[in-house]
Amino acid sequence: MMFWEQLNVTKTVRKYSIDRNLNPTGPEFQSGPVPRVIKHDELVDEEYGEGSLSLNARNFDRISHMHPVLVVNFFAPWCSWSNRLRPSWEKAAKIMRERYDPEMDGRILLGKVDCTEENELCRRNHIQGYPSIRIFRKGSDVRDEHGHHEHEAYYGDRDTDSLVTTMEELAASVSLESQKLALEDKSGKNPDKKPAPVTGGCRIEGFVLVKKVPGNLVFAARSGSHSFDASQMNMSHIITRLTFGKKITPKGMTDVSRVLPYIGQSHNKLYNQAYITHRADANITIEHYLQVVKTEVMTKAYKIIEDYEYTAHSSLIASPAVPAAKFHLELSPLQVLIEEKPKSFSHFLTNLCAIIGGVFTVAGILDSILHNTLRLIKKVELGKNF
Repeated sequence: MMFWEQLNVTKTVRKYSIDRNLNPTGPEFQSGPVPRVIKHDELVDEEYGEGSLSLNARNFDRISHMHPVLVVNFFAPWCSWSNRLRPSWEKAAKIMRERYDPEMDGRILLGKVDCTEENELCRRNHIQGYPSIRIFRKGSDVRDEHGHHEHEAYYGDRDTDSLVTTMEELAASVSLESQKLALEDKSGKNPDKKPAPVTGGCRIEGFVLVKKVPGNLVFAARSGSHSFDASQMNMSHIITRLTFGKKITPKGMTDVSRVLPYIGQSHNKLYNQAYITHRADANITIEHYLQVVKTEVMTKAYKIIEDYEYTAHSSLIASPAVPAAKFHLELSPLQVLIEEKPKSFSHFLTNLCAIIGGVFTVAGILDSILHNTLRLIKKVELGKNF
């Protein structure tokens, strides 16, 4: 049995960050080309010391308001990528401390947050993968009514030289005119810095070309340089539209409905279906099993309209792996072909004669019943007279 597999589908799929009311919170997320391999320092056994400041829920807000730029490494001790970053992060933090003394200068500071210890702080900043490097700028990180921040995320190389170069650029942005120029260095100018997500929601729209063989469509988090905390990921979703084949125009659907009134009822079977898991339900994967049947309708104008209808069954599964939303597609080998053929004039005449003959037959039967009934009534009346 053949299966199809496509990875990193980005050309025909668009993604938008959304709020809790499903409204977009910004422009389309541009994933760009396939990410290159993130560069790290070579593994060495030398001592690197502690250069970054440990942050927690008690001092985070105070420290972030003390420095024009605060760069934070959100990590987890069990994460291999966090452990690879740690030496270069501490070295870079130590170098920046020496160049920009927090007591004398203080324009930039590097910190770190252990998300296994500060779970709520990491959740508040929507940290789901480790390590996550966030850039907080004093004055721009004003919380909205939902407690969300506006800051940037760093996705560049993680070796000491690259980190120091990036930190120098951030420090230079506040050296000329203090904090005002810090706000001008937006993430669009640097491909290694992008806006950090303000919420955990995402709207996905587009299309995927698949072969007519069984397969799976999977929505899941993947990264070649991060580890994900499955307990912080929630794959709840609402399906507004899931169809197969080319989009049928309203006129085309009207033509098809004229031939088959019931067709189209299973064209978008999962319309507005919600699959919600709560925060207490960790590591939940939502799976949908779809059985797809192709229907071809040929109208009397020799116009073929293809319609793919499907049945769906869904389930929630606890999984130790990173949660995902999976669609298992099973295309039926059977195909329904419906053809509309115009009837000839002779067929019309035959039907007309049959109708007329039926009318005369029924009229004759009714006349015979009525006549016999009247005769019977007269005989009964004559019998009473004698």
